[in-house]
Amino acid sequence: MAHPLAAAKTSGIIIHNYEFKTQPDLRATLGSGRARILNAPSTVATVETQASAVMNRRPLYLDVAERLRQQIFARALEPGCWIDEMKLCADFGISRTPLREALKVLAVEGLVTMKPRRGAYVTEMSRDDVEQIYRLLALLEADAAAHVAAAASTEEIAELRGLHDRLEKQTRHRDAFFAANEAFHMRLLALGRNRWREQIVADLRKVMKLNRHHSLFKRGRLAESLAEHRALMDAIEARDAAGASRLMHAHFRSGLEAAS
Repeated sequence: MAHPLAAAKTSGIIIHNYEFKTQPDLRATLGSGRARILNAPSTVATVETQASAVMNRRPLYLDVAERLRQQIFARALEPGCWIDEMKLCADFGISRTPLREALKVLAVEGLVTMKPRRGAYVTEMSRDDVEQIYRLLALLEADAAAHVAAAASTEEIAELRGLHDRLEKQTRHRDAFFAANEAFHMRLLALGRNRWREQIVADLRKVMKLNRHHSLFKRGRLAESLAEHRALMDAIEARDAAGASRLMHAHFRSGLEAAS
């Protein structure tokens, strides 16, 4: 279904690709649904209200980027595959402009590679790519773990313990374990109080999802990872910043070995 911004006409007062008529039969599609406002009074206040609602919407290309991102993570678009822009436009009911803007977003994140005169491809991870990203993640997350051990409040550490306990309960459900594992790591980063580190790690973790040989797929690695998490959690609760940093480094070293 076409996005409401893409469906706008070109008469009356145009604001951000939306039409606002100063007639009693004002019709504007707002929000993510199809509710129509009919017979609205022709007042400046009404037009401003409708304009504000439209301009507060997230741009279409960001919605398209998120949809493509999820297709890449789900392997509906495999690493290395060519992205058929015409097909996606038809599937999504959009023009090529928002699709190309979405691809630029994914290219910045590293999920898509743009090749001159050939188009866009889902990024394929090399062995060197995997090693380089693991080393960066080890440095950044070890630093965050040390900060949390030293500076987080008792309540924040208890929250982290709760996320770890949830992880302990998901060992029989791989997808749920992956989700709980990522939630733990991202919350630890948030408690590290460094938004630049958090943003960089979030982007690196997106790219890591392209790796065909996920470290936790290796037999026995899930149990090893959980044991590493237990030791890390104990160090954080003991306020052992150096120990937490060392254990996080070791956690990523083991993950790299399993992913190689």
